[in-house]
Amino acid sequence: MTQGILSLRGLRKSFGDTEIIRGVDLDLVPGERHALIGPNGAGKSTVFHLVSGHLKPSGGNVVFDGRDITGQSPQAINRQGLARSFQITNIFPKLTVFENLRLAVMRPHGLQYNVWSLVDRHPRAREGAERLLEQVRLQHRAQTIAGEMSYSEQRSLEIAMTLASDPKVILLDEPMAGMSNEETAYTADLIREACRGRTLLIVEHDMKVVFALGDRISVLVYGQVIATGTPQEIRGNAAVREAYLGEEVAA
Repeated sequence: MTQGILSLRGLRKSFGDTEIIRGVDLDLVPGERHALIGPNGAGKSTVFHLVSGHLKPSGGNVVFDGRDITGQSPQAINRQGLARSFQITNIFPKLTVFENLRLAVMRPHGLQYNVWSLVDRHPRAREGAERLLEQVRLQHRAQTIAGEMSYSEQRSLEIAMTLASDPKVILLDEPMAGMSNEETAYTADLIREACRGRTLLIVEHDMKVVFALGDRISVLVYGQVIATGTPQEIRGNAAVREAYLGEEVAA
């Protein structure tokens, strides 16, 4: 089996006496789209917080690209090539789309705090922003104020900002939340296209998206992974249907 680019081993997280994550083992192989699903309260977002450094584990390890990153800061983890988007759109709403992307491109070089004085000296930032605009199909929105765009367009912008650091692994936390069916289909196709060749870990509640987009799926129930497999294997897993999917997926 191909060596995992992201591996969780015995990952645990407790808040006081309450154990939320109870020994999660998970491996992502390079280039796969891996969906993490489960009922509300299963601990999916907590896993994302632990992997991305926003929470420190109570036990276990997170290994990324052969290095143990357990307990490191989000900034240190991001610099090593792991990027994350959040459930709530994380953009600069009063800046244009192009300005958002230019800032995102400059950030890995430590230039974001001097952006207004330095930006014209860094044509690569402009070129990088233009490439990202094309990747997420927002060329026509370059000079639009980000906060004035539709929700799905703002999510597209956030995906582009996540790509700006050229990450090896991307965590997408409910990227289709709050979207119409048409917006969901468009965004799923955009993710497939813009993130081609990158490793994705996706939390998503829309089962049609999960089964269409995921190469493999892991099911988290009460803080434990009860199954991992291809979409077909997960569909046919009786324990998964009983614990979470029910007849919705069987149908």
